[in-house]
Amino acid sequence: MMDSLQPNGNRRAPLPPAEPPDSEAPGPRTENIQSTQKAKATSGKQRDAFFDNAKYLAIVLVAVGHFWEPFKGENRVLEAGYLTVYTFHMPAFIIISGYFSRSFDMRPDRLRRLVTGVAVPYIIFETAYPLFKRVIDNDPQYAISLLDPWYLTWFLCALFIWRLTTPIWKAVRHPLPLALGIAMLASVSPQIGDDLDLQRVLQFLPYFVLGLSMKPEHFQLVRRRSVRIAAVPVFAAALAFAWWTVPRMPTGWFYHRAAAQELGAPWWAGPIMMLALFGCSVLLTACFFSWVPGRHMWFTALGAGTLYGYLLHGFAVKAGDYRGWFEHSALHEPIGLVAVTVFAAVLVTFLCSRPVQRVFRFAMEPKMEWAFKRDAARSARDREREPREKRDDREKQGMQETVSA
Repeated sequence: MMDSLQPNGNRRAPLPPAEPPDSEAPGPRTENIQSTQKAKATSGKQRDAFFDNAKYLAIVLVAVGHFWEPFKGENRVLEAGYLTVYTFHMPAFIIISGYFSRSFDMRPDRLRRLVTGVAVPYIIFETAYPLFKRVIDNDPQYAISLLDPWYLTWFLCALFIWRLTTPIWKAVRHPLPLALGIAMLASVSPQIGDDLDLQRVLQFLPYFVLGLSMKPEHFQLVRRRSVRIAAVPVFAAALAFAWWTVPRMPTGWFYHRAAAQELGAPWWAGPIMMLALFGCSVLLTACFFSWVPGRHMWFTALGAGTLYGYLLHGFAVKAGDYRGWFEHSALHEPIGLVAVTVFAAVLVTFLCSRPVQRVFRFAMEPKMEWAFKRDAARSARDREREPREKRDDREKQGMQETVSA
């Protein structure tokens, strides 16, 4: 889940500085202007605590949900909580990803970041997970395929496709209804197959497009005190409804990775369930956002490493599955389930930390300057930033070398 996007927001450029007085020493007015501009420039580089908090809390719920999965079939209350969490944790993550993709275009530097920050990690982990299974599960013949996203890597594949299509969604008149229409068509099209996990790509697409369409004021609306209060009965009702649906509805609807026919339902149930789940997911996501603190917390800095936590915690989940750790009877007791939940939260918190980021940055955020041509526009911008004297010296040296040649 998850991505290393930097929140920028819609910030206006600072006003040009007022002309200083004739004296070389700045007066009080000039000092105030300069200090104000410096503060604005500094604040413009800071990350938004709200979004980092939201990403961290969402990735904790993702990890907890994955660790709950081996136990949900034996405990109806746990499965109700599982379904409730699965209704909104990935939609929340995807909406944030869409929101911070609003400025994406086909500029070379942004395409390079898309390749190094999404495509390369996908290739690495799409290879690492099957190799892990070969070793830990003693299955040396397990195939490696870049066309069939394995376990958690589907999100990277989806994010790559969604972001590439961003200019299209910004150009059309009604992007969200169009994305919903595509998702509903996918829900009745089992022939799409498993390549690139396109069912998930298409069925989760509306959440990404919704994020693209959102503005800062939309997040402010859901963070009002009245919404926070209303979120309490909404979540209570969601848990009660999920408890009622446990024996009546396949869990597969919440994964968005299969068409209606593959879930044993008539084809017309696909579009209906797609719209119903979209409405429920958006409602619960809004309630989730209303509870996310907007101030700097002890876990705020971890929001920058959620992609690390997302991709790495899967190895622990799969190791427990392969080695039978989840079969211990103590873990199936209430105390054991609480321990598993706490372990999942602590583990993913550690995996989002800066030491882990430093160790795995080669896989998540590789530099790879060697793989790309130098951007002419970027070179021009770099030259503009150089001191005038250095440019003059370089040009003079170049002229001398030309003459001597």
